[in-house]
Amino acid sequence: MDKYVCTACGYIYDPEVGDPDAGIAPGTAFEDLPEDWVCPLCGVGKDMFEKQ
Repeated sequence: MDKYVCTACGYIYDPEVGDPDAGIAPGTAFEDLPEDWVCPLCGVGKDMFEKQ
């Protein structure tokens, strides 16, 4: 699975880790994140992420 980087702050979404603080389980692909998911560091939406 691909990692994605936030173009606003540099946060890297790693699907092997997920986003436990937001209830996103490890193994969740970026494409499978809810549409309202936001960067846990700066709060921007998925549209501000690029494939790493």
